Amino acid sequence: MLDNKTPPKVVIFTDGINFYKELSKKYIQHKGRGYFILAPSGSGKTYYVNNQKDQHWIDGDYLWVASNADYSSDEWSTDSNDVQEINIRCDIITQQSKDQGFWIMGSSNKYLKPDAVVLPDIDTHISYIKNREEKNYDGGAKIQNIDGVLNHRKWMEKWREQDVPFFKSINEATEFLFSRYMQEYN
Repeated sequence: MLDNKTPPKVVIFTDGINFYKELSKKYIQHKGRGYFILAPSGSGKTYYVNNQKDQHWIDGDYLWVASNADYSSDEWSTDSNDVQEINIRCDIITQQSKDQGFWIMGSSNKYLKPDAVVLPDIDTHISYIKNREEKNYDGGAKIQNIDGVLNHRKWMEKWREQDVPFFKSINEATEFLFSRYMQEYN
């Protein structure tokens, strides 16, 4: 994989063949187009990716750091202008990954239309955040960041106007997209 020594905001476009070749050693590269599920921090993305039987889905946090699209160490303490730049960079990597047949789920997004959005009901979402923070914290929003999470959820609602399907859980979204994939490519 790429090293993470590229200074922030210093970007060049290069041939990504080796990057995606390495990615395909760990994750399934699907024929046809890939998918992107947009879901807020604390909605179960990392849990799902870490517990999937077959490596269909890539955690966007992993993908974006490995490709140097996300140079922040903590999105909750990063300047909002930098967050927007990171989101744009992540959109580019997400689109490129989709073009290579990879399936990604993550919370970074600016312009790229997702294939599905996951918004758990608010009580469930808060309980996920609390549970992760208390038992197995691996990054992402904490209860102290709930205002940011609520703002992100509100912002994600814009995708309803673009006819993006919304789901209450990661499982529902992945099952929907897997079914779509089976219809299109089998």
